Amino acid sequence: MNPKELNKLTQDVLGIAVDAGKQILDVYFGNYDVKSKSDNTPLTTADLIANQFIIEKLKHLTASIPILTEESSEIPYGERSKWHLYWLVDPLDGTREFIKRNGEFSINISLISEGKPLLGVVHAPVLGISYFASQFNGAWKVFENKPATQIHVRRLASRKKRFTVTYGRNHTGERLKTFLSNLGNYQTVPLGSALKSCLVAEGAADIYPKLGLTSEWDTAAAQCIVEEAGGFFTDVNMQELRYNTKESLLNPDFFVFGDADLNWASYL
Repeated sequence: MNPKELNKLTQDVLGIAVDAGKQILDVYFGNYDVKSKSDNTPLTTADLIANQFIIEKLKHLTASIPILTEESSEIPYGERSKWHLYWLVDPLDGTREFIKRNGEFSINISLISEGKPLLGVVHAPVLGISYFASQFNGAWKVFENKPATQIHVRRLASRKKRFTVTYGRNHTGERLKTFLSNLGNYQTVPLGSALKSCLVAEGAADIYPKLGLTSEWDTAAAQCIVEEAGGFFTDVNMQELRYNTKESLLNPDFFVFGDADLNWASYL
């Protein structure tokens, strides 16, 4: 797929994410059921509605490309390993934030080719914000119906040496506390879902250290956005995250950052 084709496909996917967001909002402002999945994470009516809607729309858009979503993650690696191109979807990233009604949840859709995200869309329906990117087309942010603006990560040399760190509201373990302590001079921006990575992509944060469990659908769309904004999405050994390389769909611990001149792993 050339950059022009990818850009067109990204706009189509953005439209799907926005429409899925409208369906989620119908549930968000009404009544809904909450269940617990086998891993004790919550599942709402909105997760299921968005999942079905996105699957149907992606099948209509690209009938021959397989789809892996959080709610269809039982597909065995023996089958997935044959996929050279596939959609990776989190229909509602940040279900806990959804339940808290703080608006900090997102719809994440990415297209993966040979282990790398080719395009990514992250849409936050309550906030009215979307981030999108595709390979060689840059990263962009759009607020409601306003024109999209291109975004870029920031370099530390362009500002005072006070780090802005973003992390999840529900994830403040001892390793993160040690990391922050070793950073020394910092300020924090707690945030939900893939929006943390997008904060790095738009230059509003320097680093998002994720020192705990996530799955591949949590990160792929945001990784494309961060990398197209000039940033990096690596494990703690500073190696780029890859997708669909093993049976487990869990990610390693990782860093999202804009400036590669600093050895972020040295602060662990």
